[in-house]
Amino acid sequence: MRPEWLALLAAACWAVSSLFSAPPAQRLGAIAFSRWRMLFASVILWSLALVTGGWRSLDTAALLLLGLSGVIGIFIGDTALFACMNRLGPRRSGVLFATHALFSAVLAWLFLSETIRGWALVGSVLLISGVMMAVLWGKREDESHHWEQTRGALAIGVALGLLAALCQSVATLMLKPLMSTGIDAVAASAMRMTVALAAHGLLWSSGWTPARAKAEVRWQDAALTCLSAVVAMALGMTLILRAMRDGQAGLVAIFSSVTPVLLLPLLWLVYRRRPAHAAWLGAAMAVTGTALIL
Repeated sequence: MRPEWLALLAAACWAVSSLFSAPPAQRLGAIAFSRWRMLFASVILWSLALVTGGWRSLDTAALLLLGLSGVIGIFIGDTALFACMNRLGPRRSGVLFATHALFSAVLAWLFLSETIRGWALVGSVLLISGVMMAVLWGKREDESHHWEQTRGALAIGVALGLLAALCQSVATLMLKPLMSTGIDAVAASAMRMTVALAAHGLLWSSGWTPARAKAEVRWQDAALTCLSAVVAMALGMTLILRAMRDGQAGLVAIFSSVTPVLLLPLLWLVYRRRPAHAAWLGAAMAVTGTALIL
């Protein structure tokens, strides 16, 4: 399967998982939910790596690089994204996080000598613009929610969102040379997840109040969190690493940014709320851009 399709599948995994991630995340708190989700994902990934023998592809140099990528992308990046979401809400934080595609394209050009030309460049601009339009102007006029309010300084929220996007880009691109060596993607994901989980454990042991769970974990919370770990982290992140092995890092990042667009029909199906016209226009731009790239 082409790397671009693998990136699209990863984006679809993240879109689907967001539907059943919301209830436990709201009840437990964003950081506690992430910690539990990383625990489940680590167990699942290491089990697969042990069964398939993929763990044998890891060496000392790979472990250090994967660990650093996990701290930057999963621990720092996710924490900054959740902090941004608490200040600006999921819609505006989604727009800011979508800039990771732009960061990735620029960084891949600077450090990996990757270039995007011709129709692929036109398609990339359309795709990124469509994603941002779908999220930024995707709210219906008759909808009002407390998530749309700004809490604290706007500049800090914007800075946190951009930091999350930058961390996502750096953490993914730094693995491109490593993944090109043929290292097992499942074992690589397991290592990244484990180091990020260890960092979360240190944060929890520090006694920082926001790192504590807001409520006790129920069986329903555990089931939904485990399902989210399987779909979003175990499958989605492994697909991204696999796409990085053979594809252009910049294009893989651009394709993986379409999660907000893929979420539109899912939200319509589940919540019976038709997205705004601007959201559909943005989705059409993203689909057109995807077709031009492919």
